[in-house]
Amino acid sequence: MIALDLITDEIPPLRVSDTGSRALHWMEEFKVSHLPLLKGTEYLGLISYSDILDLNKPEAPLSKHRLSLIRPYTYEHVHIYEVIKIIHLLGLTVVPVLDKDSKYLGCISLSSLVEKFAGMTAVLEPGGILVIELNVNDYSLSEISRLVEGNDTKILSLYVASIPDSTRLELTIKTNRADLSAVIQTLERFKYEIKASYHESDNTEEVKNRFDSFMNYLNM
Repeated sequence: MIALDLITDEIPPLRVSDTGSRALHWMEEFKVSHLPLLKGTEYLGLISYSDILDLNKPEAPLSKHRLSLIRPYTYEHVHIYEVIKIIHLLGLTVVPVLDKDSKYLGCISLSSLVEKFAGMTAVLEPGGILVIELNVNDYSLSEISRLVEGNDTKILSLYVASIPDSTRLELTIKTNRADLSAVIQTLERFKYEIKASYHESDNTEEVKNRFDSFMNYLNM
């Protein structure tokens, strides 16, 4: 999934003719603390909630103010992982998307990004989750997949994270089966350390309700 697929139609950009008051109103309406600012079709940068609060005359057009804008953006062809990285590193609630000619195409909001990522990673699918800890040199995706799938279980998504100050990894596996007891027994027989397991209910409505609650929290 690329940045172009993640653009939300709900959040409009600000124009230099817009006022600080409008910017503040839109931030509150769309539950964000940043908005893109355009001059014509040129992307100038992101204006933040704190920038608006610092304006002496919020009813004046933004063009009349001296603004210290940050100018993060991503290009339309960039993968979702890079979009997540930009939002995380800069603490953004939206990130603008530009085409190859640096023309503004739209923006990606944090809440829409979480929703898309959840769909891409099978978060809402029923099943179970395994967390395995292992040495870097022992990591073999082909072997782990063979052992899991040998128990009539499909891997829906998989993530690898390095454990700080060590040579070990934490592997998180989302599967299509709630009962992972047979998979765990097989992995332990092959000396894999099961750090945690989560046997989720097949009740997809319950999972969806938990996810919806999280999305509501993001939009507060």
